[in-house]
Amino acid sequence: MKIDLERIREQFSKDLFATNSGIVIDSVTEDRVVCSMELTPNHKNSVGGVQGGAIFTLADLAFAVHCNMDMVCGEDVGVTVGQSCSISFLKATRGSRLIAETSCLSKGRRVLVYRVSVKDDLGTDIAEMLANGFRTAKINT
Repeated sequence: MKIDLERIREQFSKDLFATNSGIVIDSVTEDRVVCSMELTPNHKNSVGGVQGGAIFTLADLAFAVHCNMDMVCGEDVGVTVGQSCSISFLKATRGSRLIAETSCLSKGRRVLVYRVSVKDDLGTDIAEMLANGFRTAKINT
């Protein structure tokens, strides 16, 4: 598969919640997706920390990009949707940017499992997510 980063960015620019949160797709390979988000006051919770939903949204978009890159780049494999996710918040961030990095643990015909690690720009481990995806029917059936 030939990865087309601009095509992937164009497809996921339609995810308005993620893009309005400031999330960008930094890099994509078959083995890894990296997305990031500059933190602003809009990402803060009531006590001044980064809101858990903001961290989850970053991890979720990175997961969505990784498990759907085949489909976006032209392979007739169907759309993968999130089936279940578990996220553990590890530490509060002191940095100004969060970075999510994915790895595929299992890729079957229908069920896919990914790990998403979120760090801040200071290298602190912020969260770990385990995400299961379910691949729907092929587009051209």
